Amino acid sequence: MKHAEFAFPGPLRDKLIAAILRGEKTSTTGLVAEYEKYGEELPSVGERELMIDSAGNGVAVLETTEVRVLPLSEVDLQHALDEGEGFTSVAEWRADHTDYWQSAEMRAAMEDPEFTVDDTTQVVATRFMIVAVSPTERIG
Repeated sequence: MKHAEFAFPGPLRDKLIAAILRGEKTSTTGLVAEYEKYGEELPSVGERELMIDSAGNGVAVLETTEVRVLPLSEVDLQHALDEGEGFTSVAEWRADHTDYWQSAEMRAAMEDPEFTVDDTTQVVATRFMIVAVSPTERIG
């Protein structure tokens, strides 16, 4: 089973996993460039992935329910709200995600110290649902 890893291990990943487990986060956004860099296939509807916490433990199984590939400029308010991170506008969502995607950690992962995103950057807007949670929030 493929793994679903949100952000880098640490406080942000822990925050995102908690929001998913509470049912507050039902969407996420990735960069097409990141999938290409690592030779990974884009998510597909019906696909199930094991969500991994910061310690490398499986905590839940997620099923992809929708996948849209679109320019960053076309991400809509509902998607931003469903990310479950407290965003109240697309502008707020965009600023937060731009900071993350242009962070030193992400630039290192992309092996490009000048990596940037703009309106034309292709993103993968994914919607998902939890289909299984470990009673101890650890699976596998």
